[in-house]
Amino acid sequence: MHSRTFLTFVLVTATLSVTSSAWAQTSGDRAASHAVSAPEPDPPAPGATTDQSAQSSGGLSSDVKQYFTAPLHWDAGEWAWFGGALAAIAASHHFDSQVRTHFVGNLTPAQIQALPSDDVKDILPTVGVMLGTWGLAAWTGSREGHEEAWAMFEAAGLSTVTAYGFKIAIRRLGPDQTSDPNEWEQTGGKSFPSEHSTAAFAVGTVLAESGNDEYRWLRRALGYGLGIASSYLRLKHNTHWLSDTVAGAALGISSAHFVMNRTYSSDQQHGHLSLVPIEGGAMLTYNLTLP
Repeated sequence: MHSRTFLTFVLVTATLSVTSSAWAQTSGDRAASHAVSAPEPDPPAPGATTDQSAQSSGGLSSDVKQYFTAPLHWDAGEWAWFGGALAAIAASHHFDSQVRTHFVGNLTPAQIQALPSDDVKDILPTVGVMLGTWGLAAWTGSREGHEEAWAMFEAAGLSTVTAYGFKIAIRRLGPDQTSDPNEWEQTGGKSFPSEHSTAAFAVGTVLAESGNDEYRWLRRALGYGLGIASSYLRLKHNTHWLSDTVAGAALGISSAHFVMNRTYSSDQQHGHLSLVPIEGGAMLTYNLTLP
């Protein structure tokens, strides 16, 4: 019981570490809008076209281009956040063998090979959230709901394609293929990162951070819970190493923030964080100006 609690704690801690690290892995607009005490930008002059509005009006093709070229435009701070994500993945790699032993340590090699992968079963909650969001938006005729559903589909699509590219390039053997977590660049390797974790955190982050703040705590519990639960299932079914799921979390979360930044900046919403002094400390506030 203590071992299970410890390993679950490691998964959650590593995931949350990556969450904070990946937060800033978006385009420069989000970084600017989250600056402490940053003033709201002046509206563009009539007839003027800013880079942001040009990017936002380009649709999916523009999003794809900006997504895959985003690292070319990162500043020092964003590269620092990227380094933090890598550090979290490296830290979780230290526990790869322990986590595998926890789940399959009492099984023989033949029994391990016979374990079902449950690939379809493990992705159903993520698909259900996307389809449920789209269905609810269609039923209620909610424009905001349609935007949220589209952001989920786009974030999941972009991040999953990226994860698949990493799988082909890195070719890491999974825990169902070897007991050594350091089998990289091997024929048949397809473990790093976890596509299920990537998609779940991409969809879950959009659910967690979209919409109004009335039920923000519930949205975050459900959204990030989806990512953590999906990652746990991949570990339980011996399909991925812990570091595979943490890498997937980083990729999914950062992709979701990129898409949300593009989606909601197209409505020309302007917001900023402010640090307001209060008695005995300070309070962080967020101001949002709607068109």
